Amino acid sequence: MTENEISREIVDACYQGHTGLGPGLLESVYEAVLALELEKRGLRVQRQAAVPIAWDGHVFDEGFRADLVVEDKAIVELKAVERTAPVHGKQLLTYLRLMDMRLGLLVNFGEAQLRDGVKRIVNGLPDDDSRGSY
Repeated sequence: MTENEISREIVDACYQGHTGLGPGLLESVYEAVLALELEKRGLRVQRQAAVPIAWDGHVFDEGFRADLVVEDKAIVELKAVERTAPVHGKQLLTYLRLMDMRLGLLVNFGEAQLRDGVKRIVNGLPDDDSRGSY
């Protein structure tokens, strides 16, 4: 699957979870439901994937944890807040760079309408791969 095909599946699964549960729950609830929805669609999902950081010849086993890594091609950073801050998008872009991945989705389940809570973050994704995508 391409990043865009994965992105469409993720957004659709997010919509299913948001419609069924509504806003206002803890991020961990949305993470569990989204992981299950994606796995039911046949996608490989890692929850709270530890990502090592290399610095000055040292490797730190756990630099951060990605909420979800889907098919080793996309990172999903989940929030359940009233409004995301610009730093959340910057954080996800840093995660993409450190993991050498091209696509991330910042999803805020705290929004009343999910369409207002999904932001696509790319790291070198070719233009021709982004047409017709979410």
